[in-house]
Amino acid sequence: MGAPSTGNATLSGATATAGSRLARARQQRTCGDCTCSPGLLSRQNRRSSLFMKKVESNRYPSTLLLKKRTSSILTPTNVSGERLNDQTSIYSSDSLCQTTKEINTSQRLFQLRKLMKRYELACYIVPSEDEHQSEYVALIDQKRAFISGFSGSAGVACITRDLLNFNPDQFDGKSVLSTDGRYFNQASQELDFNWSLIRQGVDKYTWQDWCIKECVEMARGLSSGTCVKIGIDPKLISYQGKLGLQKLINVANEKIVSTGNKLELCPVEDNLIDMIWDDFEIVPERPKSELIHLAEEYSGETFQSKRERLLTKLHDLDNSSSRSTERGKNLMEKTFIVVALDEICWLLNLRGSDIDYNPVFFSYCLINSKETILFTNNKLNDQIESYLKENNIQVKSYKSFWDHLKSTVTVLKNDKDTSNHNFIIPDTSSWQIVRYVEDTPFQMIHSPIDFFKSIKNTNEINNAHMAQIKDALCIIQYFAWLESQLVDKDALIDEHNAAMKLIEIRKTQKNFQGNSFETISSTGANAAIIHYSPPSEGSSMIDPSKIYLCDTGSQFLEGTTDITRTLHFTKPTREQIDNFTLVLKGNLALERTKFPVGTTGFNLDAIARQFLWSRGLDYRHGTGHGIGSFLNVHEGPIGIGYKPHLLNYPLQAGNIISNEPGYYKDGEYGIRIENDLLVKECADELQFDNTKFLEFENITMVPYCKKLINTDLLTSEEKLQINKYNKTIWNNLVQYMQPQSITYKWLKRETATI
Repeated sequence: MGAPSTGNATLSGATATAGSRLARARQQRTCGDCTCSPGLLSRQNRRSSLFMKKVESNRYPSTLLLKKRTSSILTPTNVSGERLNDQTSIYSSDSLCQTTKEINTSQRLFQLRKLMKRYELACYIVPSEDEHQSEYVALIDQKRAFISGFSGSAGVACITRDLLNFNPDQFDGKSVLSTDGRYFNQASQELDFNWSLIRQGVDKYTWQDWCIKECVEMARGLSSGTCVKIGIDPKLISYQGKLGLQKLINVANEKIVSTGNKLELCPVEDNLIDMIWDDFEIVPERPKSELIHLAEEYSGETFQSKRERLLTKLHDLDNSSSRSTERGKNLMEKTFIVVALDEICWLLNLRGSDIDYNPVFFSYCLINSKETILFTNNKLNDQIESYLKENNIQVKSYKSFWDHLKSTVTVLKNDKDTSNHNFIIPDTSSWQIVRYVEDTPFQMIHSPIDFFKSIKNTNEINNAHMAQIKDALCIIQYFAWLESQLVDKDALIDEHNAAMKLIEIRKTQKNFQGNSFETISSTGANAAIIHYSPPSEGSSMIDPSKIYLCDTGSQFLEGTTDITRTLHFTKPTREQIDNFTLVLKGNLALERTKFPVGTTGFNLDAIARQFLWSRGLDYRHGTGHGIGSFLNVHEGPIGIGYKPHLLNYPLQAGNIISNEPGYYKDGEYGIRIENDLLVKECADELQFDNTKFLEFENITMVPYCKKLINTDLLTSEEKLQINKYNKTIWNNLVQYMQPQSITYKWLKRETATI
């Protein structure tokens, strides 16, 4: 059922004509003479390898180890040991399709603009998020990746239709992709000629500025009385994001009032990308994974306890307002809408697998003093059904959430005293949710669940330590194996197969549930791509003469990990050693920091950057993010970085947060060192004016690469800190290793006193 009409601004109900579909490109094409953009190939795992082509008909078997090299790095050979004819290094990054890009995304944009004309849109915005504002989304929600070819997790695509072109057979316009510093390099490689890149934080304008500027230019050239419409799916933008965009549109309208035209932001309920998707690809289905119940030994708190904490917090928030009346009555009349998937999982002590690497499932949840309703289509086994019944949790279908919300609003609107009920919605709610409840009393707050889950209880903290030990054992075994293969056995291993080896090792650990994100296994120049993802076909061979960066994490029932180490297997350059040491010094300095309660990650960010700054260096990403407890690897609301919103969320005892400064030299190498830190009260009980102090505990158990450390740049305090850390690692892990194993020998060498 569609949302209530809000007048002319609503563009809903239009249907796509069958028309002539484009030869049903759902028939999968081979990559011979295709015109796929890199991003589209990456999403379909169809990237081609220059190295594979070089070896002609000799194909490497799908094994982790390739045949032994018979020549040096400078004289690349094929699988038979024959020298290659050109000067291409055997380790060079693989080339993507080299065919023309004449229609990489052209036909997709053409079809989209045809729909934009039908909906009378001048501009259409395609966000990265799903309707729950998730950072990482399922395939069915990768609409921005479909239309742009850019496969990174963050970004906004904006497409215009030139209203000044009156040729009915032409659909001209511009298209831009806006993303942050983690993806500048990747986006420049994946976007085809149809697209321009807006670099967030570098370019002097935002995607919002660009959209409005383009529409203003069109408005100035049109006849008076024209409405230039900017469309977006209201489920895919937060209400806060909508308000920000609307404010900019209002300013623009003041500037063009003399033209008699105006800009208008329009909710387009029929998602236009969905309407053209199956012209080009098989449309993915929405996952419906089987749910699992997280036992109290892992969660540390029952659902009923969490429910009571939430209801009490909601009451306390209202009790402080002027609308407060009777305590019990107010508590009975509030309905909180839980939107974020990880919040629903935390609250209900349930987990799923609907989004890769994130143990969540598609759902909404309504909760008040009378009932808890879960809206989901996921599979419920007998144990889960029994658990839900015992806790009086009703289950309804996922899509029925909107009908239920609409019917509830209708009942309230017919009630003579609507003040008897109040919707409370999180500030991450979509514009669509607000459109449903805006005719009834509602209150928008930052979700209390976001704060609750960020503060780990005793069980979660103890389990986090166990998860770190498990993952450290796997990562150390992996590094020892990789070094032995590359250096001692002279083997050829590509980035992707190396990452698969790490998964093999992790599977030996009890309660391993999968990676917490796709492993960034990157050699040489690829390590400079901050969120590099090695393709399953055509990955670069790991070059032991270059830096290797591995950013990886696990999901265990005990907890979630996120660890990055930068290694060198032979002889690094002096520049690489010095820059690695500067990054390490920043990492160590942040870890040592003690700070008063109330301090935010915004205040701490510069501590990790100071040594790089002293050399005129920096990195284009935050220094730290919250980490869930067998939940999302990126967890709000806390973080360490320069984004202003972090000023609102001080660190608290019980938080687990990453510490990951880095340095990236495009085209050459990348460096990042990442540990997971537990925030806790200072052991020496520091206080200032009755304000307690907090400190960090590094719970990650993987040593730093010794050959990349310039000890001359370290202070005695830093050397002591590293040696103490290495001793802790050795004492915690050595008991799990065989003394004659390469893992034991590797760990002993890397934890030796510096």
